[in-house]
Amino acid sequence: MNRQEWRAAGSLAAVFSVRLLGLFMIYPVFAAYARGLSGASPYLIGEALGIYGLTQGLLQIPFGLLSDRIGRKTMIVIGLLLFGLGSGIAAISTSIGGVILGRALQGAGAIGSVILALLADLTLEENRTKAMATVGVTIGASFMVALVAGPIVAHVIGVAGIFWLMVALALAGIAITAFIVPNPRRILVHRDAEAVPALIGAVLRNAELLRLDVGIFALHAMLTASFLVVPGLLRQTLNISSGNDWMVYLPVLLVSVVLMVPAIIVAEKYRRMKGVFVGAVVALVASQALLYLGAGNLVLLLAALTIFFTGFNVMEASLPSLVTKVAPPDAKGTAMGLYSSLQFLGIFAGGVIGGWANQHGGSSAVFAVTAALALVWLAAAATMAQPSYLSTRLLAVAAGKAGDAEGLAARLRQVPGVAEAVVIAEENLAYLKVDTKAFDAAMAEQLTGAA
Repeated sequence: MNRQEWRAAGSLAAVFSVRLLGLFMIYPVFAAYARGLSGASPYLIGEALGIYGLTQGLLQIPFGLLSDRIGRKTMIVIGLLLFGLGSGIAAISTSIGGVILGRALQGAGAIGSVILALLADLTLEENRTKAMATVGVTIGASFMVALVAGPIVAHVIGVAGIFWLMVALALAGIAITAFIVPNPRRILVHRDAEAVPALIGAVLRNAELLRLDVGIFALHAMLTASFLVVPGLLRQTLNISSGNDWMVYLPVLLVSVVLMVPAIIVAEKYRRMKGVFVGAVVALVASQALLYLGAGNLVLLLAALTIFFTGFNVMEASLPSLVTKVAPPDAKGTAMGLYSSLQFLGIFAGGVIGGWANQHGGSSAVFAVTAALALVWLAAAATMAQPSYLSTRLLAVAAGKAGDAEGLAARLRQVPGVAEAVVIAEENLAYLKVDTKAFDAAMAEQLTGAA
């Protein structure tokens, strides 16, 4: 990538991070804080924790589509203002209803799809995957940093203080967007980075993509439901204060990352994706079973958390990769948009279902629900097709070669290593699915005039 592209990737990753840091910091400390709010019940606490996922999931694709019309930066600023407003309302609220309203407004600033579309505007086709990977790594790092930092920050400034910190982070994100993120020369629809409404029906009819959507929905439902009760169990079992939770989360997360890395290497390098994927779901089932059977036992609790976060990290790394492998070459952005929406709707479902279970049956009922979710996911994962191990490649098509789009696509399918090819004449782009070990890039570029 050139300097401009690194600047775009770094600054947009920073905008993503400042928003996610605050959202994830809340997870390990929210349940205990919310019990002191007027009108709170276990169900409403779960709703408050998860409601931002509902508005985020519903508005993610519309925000991206609006940004095609009124501008990427405009929509990012609007989204961050909504996020900041919701954070301020949550900070000053003394009732659970006020916090629910604030959290819903936080999620209404659904800028994830807009950030990715802007990143696509600012990068060349051949460098876009690297830029997207930079943002993806930042998201994963933000999650882990936030879980460790949340209890420490809450101990210093309180949970209301974290909400005020989110206001400051929203303003920082606006400043980064306005003054550091480059301005795109033009706004285009990028089928590899954003949803195309005309393709949504075809993506929803793809059974393999639906299995992956079920997976990300279940994964984040399990995460959100678990955080309604796990922090309390840690304090009871270890007899530690809420400000010291980080001493558990830090080693658990570090061990889970160490265990995740070889699993991802085996899955990608040695092409054992399905085996690793199903194994990770089995690990998630086992973690929920351990939490159900031995939540009050220190050894079982720590083992369950380590197993859970190992499976969680493997899935966070492998699910997006699988979506790109399975999605048609010209529908990658649409598939990822629906996948992201299901992720956030899973957060909402985990909050409300976990809150309901906690209210009616305590922590054991929560883990019974999450174990059932994991078993449903295991059934879907076990019957998935073997992944194709194909990657998406974009090639610019010279103006003189774009007229016969179907003919050019047919010729591209004859190139060694090309499994699928779609040429969009109005975009002057060819979308390819290729086996990178066999792909003859020079021949494909000669056909498209990209060289």
